[in-house]
Amino acid sequence: MRQIILSAVVGYLLGSIPFGYLLVRAFRGQDVRTTGSGNIGATNVARTSPLLGVSTLLLDALKGGAAVVAAILLSRSQIMGLAHTNSAPYSTHFWTSEAISTQAAIAALLAVLGHVFPVWLRFRGGKGVATAVGAFFLLVPGAMIAALALFVVVAFLSRYVSLSSMVAAASFPALAWIFYRHEFPWHIILVIVIASFVVIVRHHQNIGRLLAGTEPRFQVKFK
Repeated sequence: MRQIILSAVVGYLLGSIPFGYLLVRAFRGQDVRTTGSGNIGATNVARTSPLLGVSTLLLDALKGGAAVVAAILLSRSQIMGLAHTNSAPYSTHFWTSEAISTQAAIAALLAVLGHVFPVWLRFRGGKGVATAVGAFFLLVPGAMIAALALFVVVAFLSRYVSLSSMVAAASFPALAWIFYRHEFPWHIILVIVIASFVVIVRHHQNIGRLLAGTEPRFQVKFK
């Protein structure tokens, strides 16, 4: 239990690093929360600078992945210790250890929550899409690749990043179940459901604009 709590705390703190805010502040001297949608994520940062937007996307994904890796390292030592005493209830292999995958899933969820509710910005953060991609790609890569493919298709057809993100997020739990239902217990799929729900809820303003027909289509202007 102590390592689960530690993984959750580390996941939250890593996820709460507001890279979009820091990059725009450092290189443009602006507060990204006062421009565009006011979001600190890659899409809004890209409206200020496409290069900074790409950098934000990569860094937000990397911090999600870092949270999962940290959880793996923390839990692996415990599992290996139990194995040496012949009291380990699970296999010590990374992908078949329920204990490790559960801890990694919790860290992934907390990384998303950290991005959405960062303590450093008074709990007003981004929407968690890139962070979720980086975190859950390490846990359920097949499902994430399929969700990303769906994102690209919807984005190409609609040019709405918000709609593409929500469609991918909504489909992700089902894809995870299809790909990994025989490998992971139900509670890990539940964690994925919660993370996807958080991402969709954070798009509530976009949903309103989509219904009203006022949601802007995304265009990158290189200048």
